[in-house]
Amino acid sequence: MRALISTWDKTGLDEFARGLHELGWSIVASGKTAVAIEELGIPVVHVDDLTESPEMLGGRVKTLHPRIHAGILARRDDPGDLATLGEHGIEPFDLVCVNLYPFEQVAAKKGVTEAEAVEMIDVGGPSMLRGAAKNFAHVAPVCRPEQYPFVLEELRRSGELSTETRRALAAEAFATSASYEAAIATWFSGRETFPDRLVIPLEKVQDLAYGENPHQRAAYYAERGHRRHLLSRVVQLHGKELSFNNLNDLNGARLLAREFAVPACVIVKHANPCGAAIGATIQEAYEKALASDPVSAYGGVIVLNREVEEPLGEKLAEQFVEVLFAPGYSEDALSALTQKQNVRILADNERRGSEPGERHYKRVFGGMLVQDADAEIDERDGWELVTGSLTEAQWGDLVFAWRVCKHVSSNAIVLAKDLATIGIGAGQMSRVDAVRIALAKAAELGHDVRTAALASDAFFPFADGPQLALDAGVAAIVQPGGSRRDAGVTEAVAAAGAAMVFTGRRHFRH
Repeated sequence: MRALISTWDKTGLDEFARGLHELGWSIVASGKTAVAIEELGIPVVHVDDLTESPEMLGGRVKTLHPRIHAGILARRDDPGDLATLGEHGIEPFDLVCVNLYPFEQVAAKKGVTEAEAVEMIDVGGPSMLRGAAKNFAHVAPVCRPEQYPFVLEELRRSGELSTETRRALAAEAFATSASYEAAIATWFSGRETFPDRLVIPLEKVQDLAYGENPHQRAAYYAERGHRRHLLSRVVQLHGKELSFNNLNDLNGARLLAREFAVPACVIVKHANPCGAAIGATIQEAYEKALASDPVSAYGGVIVLNREVEEPLGEKLAEQFVEVLFAPGYSEDALSALTQKQNVRILADNERRGSEPGERHYKRVFGGMLVQDADAEIDERDGWELVTGSLTEAQWGDLVFAWRVCKHVSSNAIVLAKDLATIGIGAGQMSRVDAVRIALAKAAELGHDVRTAALASDAFFPFADGPQLALDAGVAAIVQPGGSRRDAGVTEAVAAAGAAMVFTGRRHFRH
């Protein structure tokens, strides 16, 4: 049996090469891989000795040779193929172990030049890997160090790899090659906002407990090439496996929490915030967010942007929480929280904003809708006060309500007071209904709407929605403006002695 090995990543190579040698396999290897295997005291044939052709162009040409590719692609059940091998004195390969140049890692480095990135585009590696995968009936393609142990285990147990194993290895090889090429294509087309062909390379991060419902299977994939993603630099300290809904809610909560640099708490249920607040301390922020809607907060995802100390840990332990996410936890806080067996406690080791140029994808029947992420933070500098006057405290509530509103499903209405939500109307077909729900939630929980701020993610086409809020005592409204009936809405707000601000930008979220 004969193996061809060419690896950039030498992780596990010593054990794999030694295992093959102990099983009686002969090994052919290229360049530095051959040197590394020789240093282990294992006999190895160098590719350039096999091809009788030296490496060329600084290593760009070494495995692109008939003695390599014919040995990979020859069909053992085809007399013509075997006759050709015999005529040219070529031995076939039974296993091809290749991992590729680290293009994505190099291209993602700060300050990397185009020439440096291009040099990391592997040509021979994908060719050998794809050739072996195409000929999986006779050749085993191995493309990741994680595959080495089970390949060796099956070879030791059975003396050969089953057709099912080789087919699975082929699928992985083609997926690896496709993902690699997609990352390169994405890099080349990076100057285009929406290229004619958009390929999204994804890599599985982990299997999930279940999907939106227990009968649905699920997994979490991250987009390759992005150094950061939802669970990067996140450690689960305690609790059950994460589910699809956990991650969907966590995503919404993290994105909203990142709107604030001051201590902030966000509580999310079904991808919508049911409570959000900022405070002088993280405990104050939590208490205000919980008070916004303690009933809906039951079984929610809670994101905090400051470390959890013992007093807050004890308060959180009193709640039923599905997922708790914070930059860290004191030992005493963690001790209190881990008394609850099921709560998923996540520690966040990264507190930076979204990556620039990030796209948002939404799956539709047979395709994908693609847009820029709505990641920009709106500030009041460009806003227009169209009627009334505002105190600094009211300005603060308007800015806060507007930032929260951006993360609520449309049609979205957010009522805020003292830098905390007091009523949220989410996902309604009618904006008037969203106002009614927000007001009803506030009243139900005993929040005083008088002097509160209201944010609407899109303009009010009529004065009926604002009028409901004004009649309840809302004193300030922020909305995009831009309706043909803006004048009528402005008149209603002025008549109530309230203030209204136009942002000039809407924040639909579907």
